[in-house]
Amino acid sequence: MAILPELADAATAPRGLRLLDTQDRHLVGRFSYGVTPDLAREVRSHGGARRWFDWQLRPGHVNDPAGRALGSWFPHLGWSPAKVWSESESGRVGGWEVMADYQNWLLLRRMRSRQQVLETMTEFWENHFNVPVGADGVYTWRVRYGHVIRQHALDSFEALLQAVSVHPAMGIYLGNAVSDKDHPNENQGRELLELHTVGVTAGYGETGVVDSARILTGWRVDVWDTWAAFYDSGSHYRGPVKVLGFTSGNRSADGRRLTRDYLRYLAHHPATATHIATKLATAFVSDVPPPSLVKHLARVYRAHGTRIKPVLRALVDSREFHHSVGEKIRDPENDLVATYRLMGVDVAKPADADRAAHQLVWQSSAMGMEPMSWPAPNGQPIAGAAWSSPSRVMGSMSVHYTMSGGWWPNKGIHYPAPTSWLPQESTRFDHLVDHMAQRILHRRASDRLQQACRESVAVTAHQQITADHAEMRWLFPRLLTTFFDSPDFLRR
Repeated sequence: MAILPELADAATAPRGLRLLDTQDRHLVGRFSYGVTPDLAREVRSHGGARRWFDWQLRPGHVNDPAGRALGSWFPHLGWSPAKVWSESESGRVGGWEVMADYQNWLLLRRMRSRQQVLETMTEFWENHFNVPVGADGVYTWRVRYGHVIRQHALDSFEALLQAVSVHPAMGIYLGNAVSDKDHPNENQGRELLELHTVGVTAGYGETGVVDSARILTGWRVDVWDTWAAFYDSGSHYRGPVKVLGFTSGNRSADGRRLTRDYLRYLAHHPATATHIATKLATAFVSDVPPPSLVKHLARVYRAHGTRIKPVLRALVDSREFHHSVGEKIRDPENDLVATYRLMGVDVAKPADADRAAHQLVWQSSAMGMEPMSWPAPNGQPIAGAAWSSPSRVMGSMSVHYTMSGGWWPNKGIHYPAPTSWLPQESTRFDHLVDHMAQRILHRRASDRLQQACRESVAVTAHQQITADHAEMRWLFPRLLTTFFDSPDFLRR
């Protein structure tokens, strides 16, 4: 009895990978840097994406040897602020070099760490409380600032706000480190309200901005010599202050308790709840989040005392989140990290400066943005329109193609051989494309992707591909980059 052609095709096709369903892939994709086969196995071992998400919300329970190992890769990151300053002033190690190390370390953590939700939320909050690595003097304290944010990224918003608002890095960047009672610097007082908490429409006015700055006076940094952080009661403004519904006689020279009370008031303010809910929904659901979702998340935020985890659970359980599959664009940093993860590229511990581990930041820059380098206090855009320009797409395509060929970086790095992508020694081209789509995109290859791949290397669907085929020997970079240039990859 003759076998029908389509049945013969099915019989010879390689066995597919175990794919997560659409909703599981959606959740894991939004709260990780690419759904790799290993990550999919981890998700299944925890009983699905939602249970995996709950497990990830307790990062202390997630064993992370690869993430921990990165602590020894960049010794400069362990230096004290004074040491960073002295080395930079001497010309031995520039502050910009320490910041480049930090940027590369951030990218590597996102690539290698098993604590994917923690990394995702650390990036979100580090952008929300933006202190750009290139700002004057910030390099002395910037690494420690990032560590503080990571420590509180899944804590409460109040704890996070209390920690970052009086941190030396924030003070140096926004001028509070040199603000005093006679000349209060309004920068941080304004951004605390406008960007970090209640938002621009809360109605605090210019007098509220001035009193906000007065409340924060006293938190100083010796920016001329030791770079030590300290509280100076002699610099603190004394006298009545009023910001929105917060009032104080402010009679004590020690304003630290006043600062704590003020930050607590702002953290619990209804306008802050709406502001944070809107930003989370924009980052993880849709560029224009439904008002119903924002209202729901704001209620959860206030009902749980600003704790972050209940808000995240409410977000991923929402109907709006479930219906937002494919609505978010990868920004350049997410693009680069996901490319490394899904291509299976391994970066080695750097032996010197001319290694891949030191060059990641330049790749990210070529795509359109370096980590934590947005020059304004508002942080880089989280809406997809900002990352959908032709120049950004061309930058991504260039990096994808360079990596697909293994051409650069080329030291301290290992790219999988083209033949490692073959599901078996000899396979039909359309089966190879489908296999690669499952590994890279975590879905079966669409007709559109199949056609794009055929056109990229001028191969027919039924042509047999082996290790000796031209497509494997010298045309493979064209094929591989097609997956990373596809709309399915550029959306997360």
